[in-house]
Parts: sequence; C-alpha cells; structure tokens
Amino acid sequence: MRHLVAGIVAHVDAGKTTLSEALLYRAGAVRKLGRVDHGDAFLDTDAIERERGITIFTEPAVLQLDGTAATTEIHNNKAQTDPSAPQHPHDPFQDDPLQVTLLDTPGHTDFSAEMERALTALDYAVLVVSATDGIQGHTETLWRLLKRYDVPTFIFVNKIDMPGADRDALLTQLRSRFGDALVDGQALLNAEPSPTLEDAAVLSEQAMDEYMDAGSISLPTLQSMIADRTMFPVFFGSALRLEGIDEFMHAFSQLVREPVYPAEFGARVIRISHDASGARLTWLKITGGELSAKTMLDLRNVHGEPVREKVDQVRAYSGAKYTTVERVGAGQVAAVTGLTATFPGQGLGFEPPALPPMLQPVLSYTLLPGDEDVHRCLTALRTLGDEDPMLHVLWQPQLEEIHVQLMGAVQLEVVEQLLRTRFHLDVSFGPGSILYKETIAEPQEGMGHFEPLRHYAEAHILLEPLGSESADGSSAPAAPVVAQAPSSPGIAVASAVPEDELDRNWQRLILSYCVEREHLGVLTGAPLTNVKFTLVAGRAHLKHTEGGDFRQATYRAIRQGLMELKARGACVLLEPWYRFEIEVPQENVGRAMADVQRMGGSFGAADLDMGEGTAAASSPSDSSAAADGMVCVRGTAPAAGLRDYAMDVMQYTHGRGHLTLVFNGYRPCHNAQEIIEQAAYEPESDLDHTPDSVFCAHGAGYPVKWYKVPEFMHLPYATSANFAAPAPADAQEETEETQEG
Repeated sequence: MRHLVAGIVAHVDAGKTTLSEALLYRAGAVRKLGRVDHGDAFLDTDAIERERGITIFTEPAVLQLDGTAATTEIHNNKAQTDPSAPQHPHDPFQDDPLQVTLLDTPGHTDFSAEMERALTALDYAVLVVSATDGIQGHTETLWRLLKRYDVPTFIFVNKIDMPGADRDALLTQLRSRFGDALVDGQALLNAEPSPTLEDAAVLSEQAMDEYMDAGSISLPTLQSMIADRTMFPVFFGSALRLEGIDEFMHAFSQLVREPVYPAEFGARVIRISHDASGARLTWLKITGGELSAKTMLDLRNVHGEPVREKVDQVRAYSGAKYTTVERVGAGQVAAVTGLTATFPGQGLGFEPPALPPMLQPVLSYTLLPGDEDVHRCLTALRTLGDEDPMLHVLWQPQLEEIHVQLMGAVQLEVVEQLLRTRFHLDVSFGPGSILYKETIAEPQEGMGHFEPLRHYAEAHILLEPLGSESADGSSAPAAPVVAQAPSSPGIAVASAVPEDELDRNWQRLILSYCVEREHLGVLTGAPLTNVKFTLVAGRAHLKHTEGGDFRQATYRAIRQGLMELKARGACVLLEPWYRFEIEVPQENVGRAMADVQRMGGSFGAADLDMGEGTAAASSPSDSSAAADGMVCVRGTAPAAGLRDYAMDVMQYTHGRGHLTLVFNGYRPCHNAQEIIEQAAYEPESDLDHTPDSVFCAHGAGYPVKWYKVPEFMHLPYATSANFAAPAPADAQEETEETQEG
C-alpha cells in the first residue's frame, strides 16, 4: 500500500472543510456527510471550531483510495455512456491502494501560521478556489507558500454549481494569475490527443517527445511533472453536492506517487497540542525509517541545547479519535507523548529545522487580568504559546504586565475563549498596537565584560545585518560553529573563534545565550530581527568563570554594540506592511487612492483593475465586474494605516466595498521619528537589558558605562567594525581607575 500526506488549503469560506468531508464520505471513511454550518464536520473537533464555523487547528483524517464504490461508479458510468472509450494502460487505483493522511488546515488569515507549519509535512496539497469569489489575496499568499515549501499542488475549483460560475473563464483566470502550467486535470487522463495534452506536453521535454511519438503522455511522466511542480492539474466540482468528487479522487490516486523514504529515522514536528487530560502531544510527520514507543530521541530544544527524551505513547489519530500503536512508519502522521522539548518546525533524526515562517504576528495586546492571578494567566498563555509559536507571550517584570503578539482580532477572540474554557480564566485584553521591530544597517563589534568579585567573563560579539559579509571582508576561520535560532526568528549566530583561544564548550554556551531570549532594540525597545551575531573574541578564567558569567557578558556585548550603532544612526525601526486589494465602486476610486497615499502606501497604474477584459480581475467573471461598476485598487501600505480601514471602506461605499489584506513583511518605518518619540524609550534605564559592563578593582566590582567600555576591555577589538562612539555630551566623567587584574 502506498502512503502519503496531503493537505487542503484555501482562503476562508472557499469550502475547504466541506471538500474534506466529501472526500472522507466518498472514500468510506465516515458514514455521514458532515457540514460546517450544522456543526458536525468530522474534522472540526474543537468546540470553538464548531461554534464559529471555521477551522482553527490542523486535524488529520485517514482515508483509503482502493477501488471503493466511488471508483466503481466512475467506471460503470463510463462503460454505459461509451463502451468503446479507451482506458488508460495502467490504473494503480485498483491494484495499488493508496492510504492518504488528509490534513485540513485553517483558512482564516489570523490562523495562517498554523497552516504554514502544516505545509512542511505535506507530500501534496490541494488548493481550493471558490468559483464565486475567484482568486483572493490570501489565495496568492498560499500559492507563494506552496512554492516556498516546494509542495506539488492540485487545484480544486469549488462551488462550480453556483449561478454565474464559468468553468472556462475560471481556468483562464487561474492561468493568467498563476501561469500556463495549470491544465485541466480531468482531461489529462484521456488516452486520445486533446488541447489539454498539448498544453501539458509543452511543459516538459520528455512529455513532448512522448506526445509527438504516440499522441499521449505516459502516467509516470505525468506523475513526475506534478511531483516536480512542472504542472498543476485543475479540477472543478461542488463539494456540498458531491459533484466532481469521485472524478477528483480517481484522478488524484493515479497522478500522485509515493515519495521514496530512506531507512534512516527522520521526522518533522508539525504542531504541539494537549489532550483532554493535559498530556502534551507532539505531532510528527515521519520522513524516514520508523518510530516506536519507548524510543529514546536525541534532540535540541528551542534554545539549541541538547536534550535526550523518551517517546511514551504513539497515537494514530483520525479526527478526534485515536488508536495507540506500537510503531509508525515513513509517510505517516502520528502524535506522541512524553516529549517536552519539541516545537513546531523542529527536525528530528536526519531532518534539518524548517525554514523560518514567512507569516508573522503584527499586533500586540496587553492582558487585563481583572481579578485573576496574573502569574496563573502567564502560565496558561505560555501553554497556548507552546502550542502556537506565533502566539508570542512576553512578561514585563517592571510593569508586571503580560503582552501577547497576535495575527489579528479573530485570533485574539479565540485566545480569550480558550483561556475561559480551558483554564477558567475570565480575562480581557486592552486595545491592540502595531508590533514594530528593529534591525541594524551597519556592522559593529560589541563588547561585554562581567567581573564582580570571583566571577569573570568577556565576550566580543560582531553584530551584522543578516545576510551581509563580514565587516572586514575576510572569510571566517576554518570549521566555525554555526547555529540557527528557532526561538528567535530573524536571528542567526556563528562563532569565528579558534578553539585554542576559547574552549568549544564556552563558545557553544555563548551562542546559546545569543538566542535564549528576545533581544530588544535601542530605539523603541522593539524586538530585534534580521541580525547575525558572530562570536569574534572571548576570555574565561580557569578558576572564577561560571556559565552564568558568559550570559551576562553576552547580553551586555550585544547591547553595547547596539548603543554604538544608535550613536551613529545605524539602527533602523521596522513596521509591518500589507498587500491590499480595495474593491470599490468607480465613484469611490479617488477616495481609496487618496487614503492609500495618506497612509504612506503605493500603487501603480497596473494596480488598477477596471474590470473590463483584464485577466487579473478579482471577480471570476470580468464582465460581471464591469457590469457592477467596481474597481479593484491593489498595492502595499503600512499596517498601521490599514488596521481599521475595512470599516471605513464599508462606510464610504455604503456596504458595497471590500478590503483584503495579506501580510507583506517588514520595511523601514515611514514615520520612524514620530514612533520613536511616542515610545520615549530610554535604553540606558532598561536594567534588564543594560549596555554597561562590570569590572573589578580593589576586590570589588564596579560598573562602566557602555561608551567607556572599549577603554577598559581586556581583549582588543577583533574586527575592523570597531567604531567607538564618543561619550554623550551630558555624561559625567568616570572617576574609577582601572587596575591590572
């Protein structure tokens, strides 16, 4: 039996879960066809999902395509309508059963991070597009994500039974937006020459040779073209009415091939959850070998520290139900208990860590605990943060406040509801604010020294914009220690110190300290991103150095380097941007364009869709867009200006307008000085992130201000990025004198 993992992805309300239910029903995996609006969908296992009618959590279901009634009906119908119809020379659907683990992923943009994590586990994806809505902004984001993770993709156009849905117009729209590699999937399996086979043949040299010689394309070639993302089959149907479902299942089973898995163990962590009894579940896609209960695993936790843990139970889930199994093999998804150091995106065995997520939270909210204990709230939120890494939970000890970083208002409502139902905490959140970030524009070597009595550590950390070359243009010494930072997206770390100068264990410890917490910038105190930390020099004392000493030296070195960069204007404030589509009546186009310019956004002449014959129209039918007199304005703008703009669009268009937003990354802030002044952040007063160092003289430690640290350091600069800033004009003269230690 063949095994593979397939996921269904779509923009919200495209009918993604309805398609999942139809596939399960026609495959015989469920006896009753569930519906989202009835609250009985098989894959909406959580009460919140059933209540809201949206998918929030990625859930698996197992179905088998093995010549069931669905396939028998297809062949019977074909024989009745055309007994002489040619059959494909090989039909693996009947003689080689296919077991599919189907992952139903969230469609709402607020839960896109959950969907993106699931993509790392997929062998194939089914992208669902609504025939009535056409290609939405989130559909394009999904298409880019599927390309980023190199996932072979089928496209299913749903709701084809709705009035005005035009199959040919929809295929033309899809090809104009996503390329000519999209072909009619059902026609691919015809044994006779057709325009669809001609379209497929031009995509591959092998396919063209076969088509020219025999007038057809072999099944292995079609499978290879799809697996290599050279071709993307498009199918049409109505999941609610079960139209086109059998044909899609039959074609899917023939056009996919099982990946070749190595014998060596490997696995990818998809997500973390907790069952009803509170047991922590690690969801894994096995990518090589097999995993058995009671297996000892060597892994690294979120801070990069080595951990050895034992798998307790291995569970095979389908919907809300599971069976405990002894082992699980390659190509399958399972949930295991007993692991506490796992996190989504983590690679086990030979698997490397997943790419940093492309989608990131852009809003920050302050928890209002009311009468609840704030520390109990913090524990509950950290449990939810363990399940969803994009739910960033920050504790502000000075203010005794909890700040939560989220994707949007709907996710915030779900978090509130989870705190109330799972943890019995009646809390609320304050108004949200934009989540700014900071980065650097130039390299700088930061210095940190920590030497109170009977302690000693000194670290020199080179700060560079991520992806830039070394400051002095030289290559790093041979065999550097390099690591990524799963706990700090946008941060990379490395070591360029020979082991005869600083022991390897100290080096690894320093690198772990670089990523064990979220470092803050010095402009507004926003999180630091897109920075590479390289250890370029360090010194320990044979007798007095302890591990915690290098933690302090490392923190202070990073902070001191940031202060040097700030002094010469090389720190950059970043803000999140959105790609937008504003669909408004023609008489409101001027208002929409003026609003975008006021926000600091941009668009060009090509970003105006008048709905008259343009292939990129947002409506599935260009003529309907023209008849309605609607215009689509596309472009990019800062998230700060677009946060509440959907209500404005509804008001000035009297309910006819529509706004679609898709996260488009971080860019330099368009009003940075204004935001910096509003924040009124004093980096030297932030004692938890101090840039100053501690030296020792006369048997006692004493602090040295960051701008005086280069004069006191025991090691010289190790790179050319050593632009020491002069002391501030209002700084008092240092009175302490250095002493040889």
